[in-house]
Amino acid sequence: MNFLALQGESIYVQCPDGDATFSLSLETEEFSNSAVIYFEHEHLDELYASLVEKGISFEQPPTPQRYLWTEAILKDPSGNKIKLYWAGENRLNPPWKVEKRG
Repeated sequence: MNFLALQGESIYVQCPDGDATFSLSLETEEFSNSAVIYFEHEHLDELYASLVEKGISFEQPPTPQRYLWTEAILKDPSGNKIKLYWAGENRLNPPWKVEKRG
């Protein structure tokens, strides 16, 4: 990954494959955040076990959801909710997907 520091308290990350990017910034004023950050990982159970072994606490272990994803939930030190998940084919093509008509 390429890391590029921007304007003091911001970081911009460019992933090595494809066009994916991720930006972070440090807020110094009081704020409330109800956003959830999602990271998909094919081997979610193994990732979860390895993070727990390193002392990371989770609010929810990997749990199957009604929408056919498996999700583990944790919070970062600032209290932001993070969901680690595996959806596989169901992320883009769930059984209930409505097909476009042309």
